[in-house]
Amino acid sequence: MGKFKGTVVAIGDLVAHAQAAPEPDWAALYGSHRLRNDAAGAAAHCAWLVAEGDSLASCWRFGILQTVDYYDSAMRRGGVELAGQVFAREPAPTGAVEVDAAFAALAEHLAVRDGWEPPVWSQDPARRTDRRWYVAQLPGFRAEADKQTPPAFGSRGVFISANDLSRA
Repeated sequence: MGKFKGTVVAIGDLVAHAQAAPEPDWAALYGSHRLRNDAAGAAAHCAWLVAEGDSLASCWRFGILQTVDYYDSAMRRGGVELAGQVFAREPAPTGAVEVDAAFAALAEHLAVRDGWEPPVWSQDPARRTDRRWYVAQLPGFRAEADKQTPPAFGSRGVFISANDLSRA
């Protein structure tokens, strides 16, 4: 086995090099006019989770946050027009009104933030919960959620903190 003859590069230099590189042309790489996943599909998965007795927290993670991932991916590949299509098909009821409200809230929140028209289904009064659903399960985060919840979520009874729409 021979000795290494390459150049050792510091991690900081590698990171700087990666950050300086131009963003790939995602539309050219993957196509910009086709969605493989959307909110309706994520809601169907949540319906299965609810039917299996899983928690609302699981629906948040595997439904709502997964939809955020779909949206972000579509935004990178095709901009606002493609990203908005993530919400074009109306999600069927999941069996949990809190989750149905969260899907509607997410659609409206992203539409307002990014400048596209929210889908008609997101305005359905049935997509609200009468009881307050705090996504963060720890009671200590409720005061934070009360202050930080975006209007589209709060008006539907879903309360989140600033980082509840983030992925780790």
